[in-house]
Amino acid sequence: MNQKAERGLATRQGILETATRLFAEHGYAAVSIESVLAAAGVSRGALYHHFASKEALFEAVFEALEQEICAKVIASSAGARDAVRSLAAGCDAFLDLVQDQAMRQIVLTDAPSVLGWDKWREIEARYGFGLLKASLARVSAEGALPAEMIDLFAHMLLASLNEVALVIARASDRAAASAEAKSAIATLLTRLLGAT
Repeated sequence: MNQKAERGLATRQGILETATRLFAEHGYAAVSIESVLAAAGVSRGALYHHFASKEALFEAVFEALEQEICAKVIASSAGARDAVRSLAAGCDAFLDLVQDQAMRQIVLTDAPSVLGWDKWREIEARYGFGLLKASLARVSAEGALPAEMIDLFAHMLLASLNEVALVIARASDRAAASAEAKSAIATLLTRLLGAT
């Protein structure tokens, strides 16, 4: 890769990291393009070369966070003995990530309203929802779920996880809320899929 391309990638990454921090700390509505420019130390032209608008910048931040979340969830469930336990470990890992301010503010609070439901769901389908469907397909292959129920179960489980994550995010004691949430999700998976 030539030096110009490397500098361009470094500039883009620096803008993304800065925007992620600002969106996490202040929320989308309170962050201006000017504040991103000042904090990142880049020109308006450099920012608009990579991102057409504040919303496009937010979308890129959200997508990068979704990639991170999926990588962490996959890593946490890698050693499980079977597909149901792998799914349960992934759910626990997702709920652990709610302790992170970027997850709470960007992923749970701002993304659905900033991006709109259709765009948010399109991105979610490539990451969290897609990961749930793949996990449930493995559960189905092991005989714990009829194949025709994979899609609906993925919707139900995503809704449950997102709602429980919001409960954790708004709790005064997030650690206690997280422990209760993990217990509730474990009970749900046990009842639905026979997870232990």
